[in-house]
Amino acid sequence: MLTLASKLKKDDGGKAGRASGASDSTHRVSIRDRLLTKEVAELEANLPNEGYYQSGRFQFEIDVPEAYNMVPPKVKCLTRIWHPNITENGDICLSLLREHSIDGTGWAPTRTLKDVVWGLNSLFTDLLNFDDPLNINAAEHHLRDKEDFRNKVQDYIKHYAR
Repeated sequence: MLTLASKLKKDDGGKAGRASGASDSTHRVSIRDRLLTKEVAELEANLPNEGYYQSGRFQFEIDVPEAYNMVPPKVKCLTRIWHPNITENGDICLSLLREHSIDGTGWAPTRTLKDVVWGLNSLFTDLLNFDDPLNINAAEHHLRDKEDFRNKVQDYIKHYAR
C-alpha cells in the first residue's frame, strides 16, 4: 500500500510537467490506482473471528487487473489450508470472483475490494460450502467426522497460519 501511495504522490507532482501528448493509458492507471487507494482505506480493521478457522492468519494475493473494476481481481490463498472452498494450492471458489455468473452473484462493476475481503471472510464463517466444494476431500472429511475435520483445520492453522 505504501508503494501505491508514493506512486500517487509522484503522479500528482508530475502533472504540471506532463507533455500534452501524454498517453491516456497513464491517466487510466492513475484513476485505477486512486480507486484502489480509496477502497483499501475503507477496509474494516476488525473482521469477525469465529468458526473453524478462528485464530488463523491467512494471506491472500490479490491481483488487480488493468480493467478493474469492470473485471474482478484474481485472488489466491497463499496460506496452506484445509477448506472445502479453497484448494491446498490456493485456488478459491467464491461466486463474487466470477466474471460471468448465471445467478447474479458474480462480479459487477459496483463491487469493490471491500466486497472481496468480506467475501473471503465469509468463507471462514458462514459461506462454507460442503455441498458444492472445490476441495472435495475436505468436504467429505467434514461430512464423515466433524470433530476430526476441526482438529485437522487446527493442525493446519498451527503449522501454516500463525
